Amino acid sequence: MPHSALIFGCGYVGKRVAEFLREAGAQVHAVTRSSATADEFAAVGFQPLVADVTDPATLNNLPTVDTVLFAVGYDRSSDQSIDEVCTGGVKNVLNALPEKTGRFLYISTTGVYGDAGGEWIDEETRPNPSRAGGIASLAAEELIRASKFADRAAILRLAGIYGPNRLPYLKKLQAAEPIEAPQAGYLNLIHVHDAARITMALAEPAHEIQGPVTYCVSDGHPVVRGEYYREAARLLGAPAPTFAAPPAESPRAARAAADKRVSNRRVLEAVGIELSYPTYKEGLASIVRCY
Repeated sequence: MPHSALIFGCGYVGKRVAEFLREAGAQVHAVTRSSATADEFAAVGFQPLVADVTDPATLNNLPTVDTVLFAVGYDRSSDQSIDEVCTGGVKNVLNALPEKTGRFLYISTTGVYGDAGGEWIDEETRPNPSRAGGIASLAAEELIRASKFADRAAILRLAGIYGPNRLPYLKKLQAAEPIEAPQAGYLNLIHVHDAARITMALAEPAHEIQGPVTYCVSDGHPVVRGEYYREAARLLGAPAPTFAAPPAESPRAARAAADKRVSNRRVLEAVGIELSYPTYKEGLASIVRCY
């Protein structure tokens, strides 16, 4: 019987995981709130399911599958709160899933750690989120650990995701406009292709999960913010970047204040793969070739 998967959140990471699973011969059920998107999913070989994680009434009769992936992102233009989507959504899905669900994968964030003063952190580091996204994600993690699926659950705390069509401040770099961020402080990154490959490896039934298990998913090579943007500008043929302090109460300021270096040792040992983009330099070079 072919591997089956149910994916909530076919966005930047989730859709790539869905494509990997489909290419491996899996039956992929892809959840969307949009009928138009459901038609698009069907056209590329997914089994579409129109549902909304914030509305339990739409989650009746979910299929029994080998792997469930919850990769729902938060749309800041939404009229719903991040708690409703990220925490409430996980709660609703956990309550609706059939008992015989094989495994549950949750895309979380290294934002659950908050500021570590530039020190190295790993899965044993105590979470201390300071921003709404990290707080909501940590609450969702706790729901998973307390659920009936805990023994088959894996939590993936992803670092900053970058890749094609996701190069922050691209237009500002090209226009030689100041970047609203400090030069100092570390960026922890993971290329979307590698994030999807790692998730795919954990989704495979052949990979045993003794949950609840947590993994930090980064490339393991933190880079100082200024160095990252100087390399991006060089590859783009743009002038060297300049920097300006973001507004004190802005999300950018809060994000920049969370200075840490994220280890990926545990997850690479678990999945046994080599990253396609082991540092930001390989990743940036591949992205810039598209422009």
